[in-house]
Amino acid sequence: MLLKTFGWSFAVTALGLVAAVFYGGWTGFGIVAILSILEISLSFDNAVVNAGILKKMSAFWQKIFLTIGILIAVFGMRLVFPVVIVAISAKIGPIEAVDLAMTDKDMYKQLVTDAHPSIAAFGGMFLLMIFLDFIFEDRDIKWLGWLERPLAKLGKVDMLSACIALIVLLITSMTFAVHAHQHGGTHVNKAETVLISGIAGLITYLIVGGLSGFFENKLEEDEEREHEAEEEAKRTGKNTGMAMAGKAAFFMFLYLEVLDASFSFDGVIGAFAVTNDIVLMALGLGIGAMYVRSLTVYLVRQGTLDDYVYLEHGAHYAIGALSVILLVTIQYEIHEVITGLVGVVLIAWSFFSSVRRNKRIAAAEGKGKGSGSDEKAEVPSGV
Repeated sequence: MLLKTFGWSFAVTALGLVAAVFYGGWTGFGIVAILSILEISLSFDNAVVNAGILKKMSAFWQKIFLTIGILIAVFGMRLVFPVVIVAISAKIGPIEAVDLAMTDKDMYKQLVTDAHPSIAAFGGMFLLMIFLDFIFEDRDIKWLGWLERPLAKLGKVDMLSACIALIVLLITSMTFAVHAHQHGGTHVNKAETVLISGIAGLITYLIVGGLSGFFENKLEEDEEREHEAEEEAKRTGKNTGMAMAGKAAFFMFLYLEVLDASFSFDGVIGAFAVTNDIVLMALGLGIGAMYVRSLTVYLVRQGTLDDYVYLEHGAHYAIGALSVILLVTIQYEIHEVITGLVGVVLIAWSFFSSVRRNKRIAAAEGKGKGSGSDEKAEVPSGV
């Protein structure tokens, strides 16, 4: 089961790491490995969400998502999107950007370094909004309860995430952006560029989130109509649920693609905090994307979602850390290893916290059974 589900991911990993060694030596190997782990860490919650929706779909639509979807995820978002970001930021054509990346790496690095403030501002705002919307939402399961409970209460204020993000952007444009790092170790004033790019990142998030919300609401409406149609069919003896099922599945597919794209943004943009090399970026993110898809398939085939409930929290805290790192790198250089390890440490911490929680629940249930009590023991959700 494991080999059948993850076989293609293992093969792509081996080929990708070998290619990284040939292309960038052992340094390239390390960068690709870090990017792969980072992508898996950031997108783990995406796999869980995908599995929860995908299991409701027919075999046909599952196949469509896992074939066409993987092409869009690996080649579209992880390969084409970084080129587009560099082309727009450096104000050059996409073909020229690819040509420079392959033939004149020094010039490409110079262009990317000079364009980094706008890339960091765009990505930092996008990632920051993902993080803020997560921590301000009131959730039944809380990882760091002492922090998440008061933040959930603050989250009841409308548009709080956007307000905080704009304040952070304004402060960044007046501090880090005034002495933005450029190639050759020089510093220039990029306040206006950072401000415009940051607003563009915020708008992008709002558009993607709006589309996701639209498809999610449409899906809920179609599911409600389908349920009503099934009830009507039971009363009248007529089969009226087929068309609704097809329509609901179609909107599920659209919703999944928009949702998947939104999660791809943070991985791609976050990769710029690790490396500016487009080849290593594509290799690392492509490997990570394959594992995310394999994990989705695994969860669907197993018929159950993962029990490690704090992993989603850890992934979003990693996103928040990356957003801060990107904004700081507008002025200061931060070593790639530090950037990569931040996400790994947070994911590992959330994983072991989940393990401890599961053990406490198992112990509490064991005591409840031993005492003959019918009531389920309550276990604190925060750590």
